[in-house]
Amino acid sequence: MPTHYQGSSEIRLALDTYIKLTRAVSSLEERISRSGAFGDLTHTQFGVLEALYHLGPLCQGELSSKLLKSTGNITLVLDNLEKRGLVQRRRESEDRRMVTITLTPAGELLIRQVFPTVARAIAREVNVLTLEEQESLQRLCLKLGKKEV
Repeated sequence: MPTHYQGSSEIRLALDTYIKLTRAVSSLEERISRSGAFGDLTHTQFGVLEALYHLGPLCQGELSSKLLKSTGNITLVLDNLEKRGLVQRRRESEDRRMVTITLTPAGELLIRQVFPTVARAIAREVNVLTLEEQESLQRLCLKLGKKEV
């Protein structure tokens, strides 16, 4: 559904583009989630485990930034992952404000099992685009996300 805003054609185009982009992302995430690829993890829980698996231990603030989630949301997600024994928090001795998050062996095992399934589900969804379209979309997303001119 396009915007019903009656402003300039330039603003209406920008709003329509934004609506289509956000709906596409929401729809894509919903289809991947409905496929069962995440198992019993939420999208954000998967994101935390995946970041720790591929990047190594991170502080809570870094996780929040990488996943574009509020620190409050990340705290709740980490609480739930910690209860399940999938991550561990370690307060740094030199700066007690700094909390480093690491995968537990159970967390690493789970993400090793789940990641390939999620990767295949993403590929199935994104492969409706040609390789050239995927590369073009990546460039456009980078430009939009970083405001490169």
